[in-house]
Parts: sequence; structure tokens; C-alpha cells
Amino acid sequence: MNQFVPSLFRSRAVAGALYMILAGVAFAALNVVTQWLAMTLSFPPASVAFWQYGFALVLSLPLLWKLGVKAMRTRHPWRHILRVLLAALGVQAWLTGLATVPIWQAIALVMTSPFFIIIGARMFLGEAVGPARWFATLAGFIGAMIILQPWSDAFTPAALLPVLSAFLWGGSSLLMKNLTSFEPPETITVWLLVLLTPINFGLAVASGFVVPGGTALILLIGAGILTALGQYLLTLAYTVADAAYVQPFDDLKLPLNVFAGWIVFGYAPTGYLWFGAMLILVASLTLMKIELGRERAAN
Repeated sequence: MNQFVPSLFRSRAVAGALYMILAGVAFAALNVVTQWLAMTLSFPPASVAFWQYGFALVLSLPLLWKLGVKAMRTRHPWRHILRVLLAALGVQAWLTGLATVPIWQAIALVMTSPFFIIIGARMFLGEAVGPARWFATLAGFIGAMIILQPWSDAFTPAALLPVLSAFLWGGSSLLMKNLTSFEPPETITVWLLVLLTPINFGLAVASGFVVPGGTALILLIGAGILTALGQYLLTLAYTVADAAYVQPFDDLKLPLNVFAGWIVFGYAPTGYLWFGAMLILVASLTLMKIELGRERAAN
């Protein structure tokens, strides 16, 4: 037992899962903040995106100062640009969807992203996708569908916006994983923050630019902090482990977001939510156990 605990914390499987889960906590808090801005304060989604990532960039200036110009040095600028463009479009689709559908429904739909990522990881990154990884991803998707029930009368076309964001973010995540083979996490995070600001500014101006004040300003500053933290943790997760392995742990965002929504807004979805959430949790923990066994066998 004494030898198991240190080896557990040195494990790349544990580190990758932990970073992904911590990123999920940060993004759950962020989703509550942005939904409050969009639904309660009626702040335009495009302006939310600009100020959110603009403040994240400002908060990252100490890191930029510490790292200097070298943080932006890269031999793959077009990969960074494409990755950030996909991320920006994904953010717009997500925030627009979050302004029209409940947070738990949006999260359930965005959980289709593992299909895009795992298929892409096999096609473009050459990663091995074994039966255990496919099973964990499928179990997460089934859990989401049990919760969502897209065949019901309550399902609306607006709910497809999170699916579009899942597709766009899936492409962005694959490019992130590719870049981790050549770039440090700081460079990937800084490129994202620097490029997202002008892209989001153009989209905000096109839809009617709004300057925040009062409560909106405080919430947007908080969103900026959570964005910077979440993106950095996400990059670390993809740095230490395969994209196809860490992605199912992203499914834990469903119970995390439901819990955050219940704490802040005082509501939670009815039906088979907790059965689906338990299915997602068991699949993710089973996958982690399998990966730990593979690491010990390799050593």
C-alpha cells in the first residue's frame, strides 16, 4: 500500500484524469456565470465571449511578462490559428445555446464531443482506440441521451447548438493534442488567449457591442479568471495523456454542472438524470482503472 500511493500520483493516467476533472470544475463554475449573464442579465452572448476572453488575456499578462516573447514562438502558427478559430466559433455556438436552453440540457448535448474527438484521434493522430475506450465513450453518450430524452416534446432545435459547439471544440481539441507534441502548455494557452480576443471582438461588434457595468462587470471578470484556469488545466490534461483516454473524464462535467446549477439557481432536472450521471461516472472510473493496469504491466 505504501508503494502504491506514490506510484499512483506519478501515474500519467491519474494526472491526466485529475487535470481533466479540475478543468471540469472550473468550466462548471464558468457555465453558471455565463448563463446568469445571458439569461438573468440578458447580456448578449457575443459580447460575453469578448469580455470573458479579454479579461482572461489581461489576467494572463503576468505570465506573458514572465515568459517574454518566447511564449509566442512557434513553427506551427497556422495550426494555432485554425485551432483558435474553431474554438471561437464553438464558444459562440455554446453561449448562444446556453442563453436559450437549460444548462443541464446543454451539457448533456455537448457530451457528444467524445465521438468527434476519438474518431479524429484515430484518423488524424494515429492513436490506438481500443474496446475499453470505445465502451467508456459510448457509455457516456448513452448516459447523456437517457438524461436528455431527445425524442420528447420538450426537445427544441435550439438544443442542437451545443452539438455544433461539440463538433467545433472536438476539432480544436484534436489540434491542441497535436500541438502538445511540439509546444509547451504555456505557449498553447497564450496563443488561444491572444487570438481569441480580436476574433471575439469582431463577432461582438457585428452583433451589437455592449460595455459591461455593475454586476455584469464583476461576473465577466470572474469568467475571465475561470477561463484562463480551465484552459490551462485542459492543456495539461492533453499533455500528459492520450486525447482518447482523457476525453471520457470530460463527461463528469454533467454532474458537476447540475450540482453547480442547483447551488446557484436552485433547480435540477427531473427524470433519469442521476441514473445517466452514475453511468457516466462508472464508465470513466472503469477506464481509469484499466489504464492504470496497463501502465503497471508496461513497467
